[in-house]
Amino acid sequence: MLRGYGKRCAGKASNFFLFSLIGLLVALSLGVYMWTNFNAIGSVSHQKQKVVIATNNEYAGSCAVMVAQEKGFFVNEGLVVSIKPVTSGKAAMAAILEKKADIGTVADIPVMFAGLSNAPISVIATIFAGERDHGIVGRRDKGIDTAASLKGKSIGVPLGTSAHFTLDAFLNRQKLLPDEVTKRTYKPEELANALAAGSVDAVAIWEPFLSAAMSKLGDNGVLFYGQDVYESIYNMVGMQNYISEHPETIKKIIRGLISGAKVCVENPAIAQEVVSKITKIEKETLKASWSSYRFDIVLDQGLILALEDEARWAIKNKLTDKVKVPNYLGYVYIDGLESISSSAVTIIH
Repeated sequence: MLRGYGKRCAGKASNFFLFSLIGLLVALSLGVYMWTNFNAIGSVSHQKQKVVIATNNEYAGSCAVMVAQEKGFFVNEGLVVSIKPVTSGKAAMAAILEKKADIGTVADIPVMFAGLSNAPISVIATIFAGERDHGIVGRRDKGIDTAASLKGKSIGVPLGTSAHFTLDAFLNRQKLLPDEVTKRTYKPEELANALAAGSVDAVAIWEPFLSAAMSKLGDNGVLFYGQDVYESIYNMVGMQNYISEHPETIKKIIRGLISGAKVCVENPAIAQEVVSKITKIEKETLKASWSSYRFDIVLDQGLILALEDEARWAIKNKLTDKVKVPNYLGYVYIDGLESISSSAVTIIH
């Protein structure tokens, strides 16, 4: 009896060992599988989101973008940002609409025209405002020494841009009708040379092309700023479907911009060094005009009012076939900035 019992115990022990070995192998295999897949999932979740931003990297108004890129604020938010250089907000808007950029820096005038053409874009934030970055440079040897003497002169301007609006508003302030001057359209980067060559009597443009045009003429130039008639409102804009499909990416972009803008405001010397390196504008030139710039990341009711006023101008001057001012609230994405800084949103909605 004891000998049989011993055999049965030995058989049970052998089976127990076999089952334990199988269980151990299964557990190890499952562990390896879970570890491999956890790391794969983790690596995907930690991949940085790629974003293409079209911006005028020759314009100080892009300070928040430049600093966020140079100082790693976008990277800190988990973004890999590629900058697509453009020379105007109009060109940035074109890049967005053609899906060559995800987001772009765009002044208010291209946003206004986008609304009139029902383009599916939205402003996610205003990143800059300035009153002395637009103006008109005239040639003294063409008889231009006062604003009123622009009457009858040829003026180079990129049509359909903020410079065009500034010119018309400036002429209106001087009691001059738009057709009392001859407008000739040029690309922004062509204006300084056109003026220096005498192809036009004056040019209307923004910085840094404004200073470049004045520099070309030297003592033969006269400069009229447009601060009394126009304030530049520089915005971050994207396609509405991109924004709705990437709400968290939009928040990351906004947070990066807020960090960049903080440097532009609180550490101007550092910001000016970054902007000067990228734009090639002399630091002393930037320093002289910096106090007139506002680098707040906001959505202000003033944007809506400006867009409506500009739309009336475009309709009146038959720059569009539309006859009704759009509801520009439909072209602003509020949720992103409001979720980060509700006090930065003053648009009535």
